[in-house]
Amino acid sequence: MPRTPKSWWPDVASLAAFVAITVALINGHLLSLDQRVADWAFAHQPDPVYWTARVLNYFGQGGQVLMPVALILTGVLVWRSRSVRAALPFVAGFVLTYVTIGPLKIWADRAAPRFDGPDKTVMFNPYASGAEAMSYPSGHLGNSLVWYAVLAILIAALLRRPLSARETVLIRVVPVAIVFCTTVYTGFHWLTDSVAGLLLGVVLARLVERIPWDSVPLPRLRGWERPLHPGAPAHDALHR
Repeated sequence: MPRTPKSWWPDVASLAAFVAITVALINGHLLSLDQRVADWAFAHQPDPVYWTARVLNYFGQGGQVLMPVALILTGVLVWRSRSVRAALPFVAGFVLTYVTIGPLKIWADRAAPRFDGPDKTVMFNPYASGAEAMSYPSGHLGNSLVWYAVLAILIAALLRRPLSARETVLIRVVPVAIVFCTTVYTGFHWLTDSVAGLLLGVVLARLVERIPWDSVPLPRLRGWERPLHPGAPAHDALHR
């Protein structure tokens, strides 16, 4: 299993930074920075580089890539462990992203760099609505942090050993860095959208890592409530 975070300071700092960026954008700050970065990206998009970035950006597609991969690994782990606890990381990742990132996007009502209407950098854009106004925070980044944390948990459980430092970097860091760069470069999100998604994703991913999967209270399920990891104590508060 990935090492459980011990300190809450990174979580608090990331959440505070997310709030600060949000407040700054609402008050009209950082908008010119976003526009300059987007203008530079649009001016430097030769077809081979652009389409390579588009393909690599799929590392951050939650619904199309990350969730299906996590679901497959979850199915394999449930079958191997004979425990429903193997499905809990997937459920936690889905619930956390669903109740946070989506509602924030609807609330912020911010258009993406490729929006053709006026005032596209501002929050609460009066000229954009629906799918055209869901740029903040970046779901690519928020989903990436959470789902790669879930994948790390599942892979470690399948391997029955902790991930090495190199494996952790390859699973948790490299894909997120690729998604950050390609999301901004392709114009799917403003720079501050991606920074905000990254900060929010850090908080959510660390929350996923804190959950003690083997001691989550479950009812009797004919043995399917057994601990995910051999030797771990089960906690069944419903039938103590």
